[in-house]
Amino acid sequence: MPPQEQDHLFPIYLTENKPHWKQWYSAESKFLQERLPNITRISHMGSTSIGSIWAKPIIDILVEIPQTINLQDYKKHILSSGYAHVLSTDTRIYFNKGYTANGFADRVFHLHLRHSGDNGELYFRDYLIDHPQVAKEYEQMKLKLWKQYEHDRDGYTNAKAEFVLRHTELAKRLYKNRY
Repeated sequence: MPPQEQDHLFPIYLTENKPHWKQWYSAESKFLQERLPNITRISHMGSTSIGSIWAKPIIDILVEIPQTINLQDYKKHILSSGYAHVLSTDTRIYFNKGYTANGFADRVFHLHLRHSGDNGELYFRDYLIDHPQVAKEYEQMKLKLWKQYEHDRDGYTNAKAEFVLRHTELAKRLYKNRY
């Protein structure tokens, strides 16, 4: 399906935080741990992991594997777990689950497969949890961008990028080598 059609079938949609998101992450994390060998760390990231701000109802999961293992070696395991391959780079592979021909399923997941240490989103998550005012600023920005980029997922992500990068760098300095 062309990207423009995807953006209309799967628009940006924000909702207040839902307590069941943590349960969905927990269940999916267990499901993945049973199927994927040698996981270094599996983490809930993204706005659904923060607990206090509006978010797209999509659970972002970061799966980190050892540096010595080729990311491509995990692709078949993830695909056989009900995920679809979205994009690959030399250092990252992205998958999703819960996108149907009729729109979003009840539970939607984005899986980010990376080598250990490629985890800036965890610093950003922790920073927003520890700094509720910054989390509210982020939420307000997202709410303003929502309708402007409702059918332009890349535009929405790019419009948030400077804020995310700035606070991720602050978090990495503050938390040093937490991860």
